[in-house]
Amino acid sequence: MRFNKLDLNLLVALNALLSERNISRAAEKLFLSQPATSGALSRLRAYFNDELLVPSGRQLMLTPRAKDLIEPVREVLMRIDTTIAAQPQFDPASETRVFTLLVSDYTTAVLIPKLLAELYREAPNMRISLRDQSERPSEVLEQGEADFLVIPSQYIAKDHPSAALFEEDYLCVTWEGNTRVQDRLSFDDYLACGHVIATFNNTTAAPLSTFDGWFMESFDVKRRVEVTAPSMTALPSMVVGTDRIATVHRRIALNAQATLPVKVWEPPPRIPRLVQMLQWHKHRSNDPAISWIREKFITAAASV
Repeated sequence: MRFNKLDLNLLVALNALLSERNISRAAEKLFLSQPATSGALSRLRAYFNDELLVPSGRQLMLTPRAKDLIEPVREVLMRIDTTIAAQPQFDPASETRVFTLLVSDYTTAVLIPKLLAELYREAPNMRISLRDQSERPSEVLEQGEADFLVIPSQYIAKDHPSAALFEEDYLCVTWEGNTRVQDRLSFDDYLACGHVIATFNNTTAAPLSTFDGWFMESFDVKRRVEVTAPSMTALPSMVVGTDRIATVHRRIALNAQATLPVKVWEPPPRIPRLVQMLQWHKHRSNDPAISWIREKFITAAASV
């Protein structure tokens, strides 16, 4: 299919090339061979009379023209997907589509099992793909590569609709044999302990990823971080047998208390509550399946 002499199939290739900036990764995304993807790039260069991607060392850089095309191409493809490809009617019982959710390990532990049970009751053939939150989860949502994003309120994308799911606060966790914290946890104790924290490749995947910055601004002191891990739910187990401390979501702390030799404490510093949000692409608001799953998210969150 052509429009104004442009093969519209090339728009899909162009979107992949602009987002990946790598021919091999774009080819994987398109389920094409590398030569076929290189051929698509050659045709795109001829049509736009621009190199679009140019070598710079071992990387490909976007030309100014390519940068100008990122948003319009993405917008066109999303509109096609939501107005033409979307099903006008939705029957949960017969739905077999795959829906992709971007979630943290915390969300996977406390919310996803309840959501899956909700979905299974009415849509047993629906398939769910859980993806760890990438370095740019909002960008993945924007590109249409995910149907839903579950993320703290301070990180939601302003251009897309969202709904509040539930609130959460924090507790501190120490080993029951901790020699520094025994009867109470004071602010001085909190600072004296070595801290076990979650770190990720980005600042948007974890609710506590900016905790240290907030802590510094509020108290003008810095925690002594002794262990970092790429998982929030694993932190309580990492204080066992040590005098260290972890600051985690209340639900994680209470679950750990039921299975591990740990104590939980109200944190001496007053920590702002977390509001966990659900977000979806603005062009998919009218998709009946998206609307239905959104309601199931809210129902599941009410029982968290």
